[in-house]
Amino acid sequence: MLYEHRIMKIAVVSDIHGNLEAFQQVLADIEQAGIDRVISLGDNIGYGPDSEKVMALIRRRKIPSIMGNHEMALVDPSYLKWFNVLARESLQKTSRKLSDTSQQEIAEFPASLIENGCRFVHGFPPDQVTTYLFEVSDQKLEQTLGTLNERICFVGHTHKLEMIGFDGDRLSRSQLVQGTTQLDPRHRYIINAGSVGQPRDATNHAKYVIWDAARDSLEVRFIPYDYVSVAIKIITAGLPQVHADRLY
Repeated sequence: MLYEHRIMKIAVVSDIHGNLEAFQQVLADIEQAGIDRVISLGDNIGYGPDSEKVMALIRRRKIPSIMGNHEMALVDPSYLKWFNVLARESLQKTSRKLSDTSQQEIAEFPASLIENGCRFVHGFPPDQVTTYLFEVSDQKLEQTLGTLNERICFVGHTHKLEMIGFDGDRLSRSQLVQGTTQLDPRHRYIINAGSVGQPRDATNHAKYVIWDAARDSLEVRFIPYDYVSVAIKIITAGLPQVHADRLY
């Protein structure tokens, strides 16, 4: 999917997972950051208590989204076997609460998106939905980064911030931290945008990243929100408690 105009600042959100409060606070922060475009890397649904409200907000804000593995299992239930028991239970309960409009919209999510010279995919480029970044060998990373048409690829899925760089010879991996990182124009990158609604990095903030095309820089934002109330809503909704406990 291509857009003709070039955009200077893109906010990349991923793995919102039905966490409306976290998503609302991230969007409020985005509004203050002079962002030209917001893109979701998928897994907007599942785990959290408000998947339908998250989808409605994405629709209202006209935020393009790609297919995550939770969306893929909704579209094709045969993929449910890929999930562990508790994740499968959460997704099955979530699917019963999604409107026909949301389900139809999800079915039309693309596997990847290209915009402003960047690629966006949930798992691994060019268009893998279920492949985790940590599953990929260094050899495969080098091969992929060396052959992609796009210099930068944003991914999600692991719920952990990470940046992989490749200069054509050597591969580098680093955990992203809060703040701004200057990118090297000679390098190609795979950037994991972390998670808005289910972070798995021992902090309870919502995470997202901003790519500034003019400065060729990446900013990681940590956004506080009322995670306690969301955890209570997860339990009240009869969803697996482990997904509430992870918010802490």
